Amino acid sequence: MRFRDREVVLDGGVRGETIEIPSANPLNYWQVLSDPAALQRVSVDGKLFKPKAASGPVPLVVVVPGSLSIAASHLKHAETLVGLGMAAFVLDPFGARGVTTTVANQAQFSFAASAYDVASTIKVLAAHPAIDASRIGLQGHSRGGSAVLTAATRLFCEAVHGKAVGARAVLAAYPWCGHQFLDPRVGSTEIRVIVGDQDDWVSPQQAQGYVQALRLAGAMASIRIVAGAEHSFDRHEPVQRIAEASVSPGAPTGYLTGAGAFVHPTTGEADAKLTDRDLAVYALKAGYGVRGATIGSQGDQAALFREEMIGFFRRTLLA
Repeated sequence: MRFRDREVVLDGGVRGETIEIPSANPLNYWQVLSDPAALQRVSVDGKLFKPKAASGPVPLVVVVPGSLSIAASHLKHAETLVGLGMAAFVLDPFGARGVTTTVANQAQFSFAASAYDVASTIKVLAAHPAIDASRIGLQGHSRGGSAVLTAATRLFCEAVHGKAVGARAVLAAYPWCGHQFLDPRVGSTEIRVIVGDQDDWVSPQQAQGYVQALRLAGAMASIRIVAGAEHSFDRHEPVQRIAEASVSPGAPTGYLTGAGAFVHPTTGEADAKLTDRDLAVYALKAGYGVRGATIGSQGDQAALFREEMIGFFRRTLLA
């Protein structure tokens, strides 16, 4: 059953309101920035959870899942955020596209499409009467972490929702940072990345490099690397191996020009026709592809993530 068709009620009786988000299926980032008329349109959806006691517009956090789609942990995060007096919107990038997981094949829809969904969500919910458009946060997990980072990049997001709106704060949990704009400016958005040092889906070092690029571009950006933590350590689930996972955390970064074209890692040339799949095929042929990766938490890692999330959004959206 699609997420939109489920009745979801958080602790305290807060019911999710299904909201449609007009989005798109771009082939790559270049199409978003340089040929938007060619975009194939799609309507994705998600559920908005609002605190019952709210007397006016409240801050919002958009929760974006990773390759395994929406999990109980994402709804638990929404419940925590609502308990703090914020609204939470859990985005479903998968259902409308007929996709259940991208674990074994990330090219079922582009990373540009994932970011487009997030930027489109900002556009729609900034106009919602229950939401304070000046206090919108994004929280993305894994592939969703990549999406929220791109959706905060002004070159990209302004092409989707214009200059008048944007995210105030972004928490990217164990994001894959394999696609980066050469101009990574995010304006006044504060960026926080959290990743485990044992993560075998993504590269903590690549995430460090991206955060440093953001800092050099003038952003408020920081990273926390958690000792002993695997991928998806916010989940209250034992550490487990996902045998079908297809990853290449050691592959070179695919940089993006201001027009959105990929710069091929080996030629240094920008090409508007390059797609995620092209760079993935290059990475496999170059020997970077790995089959199988690990998710889950141990000890107090899930609680650590929860406290990090609460502290970040309390400071950035509620202070």
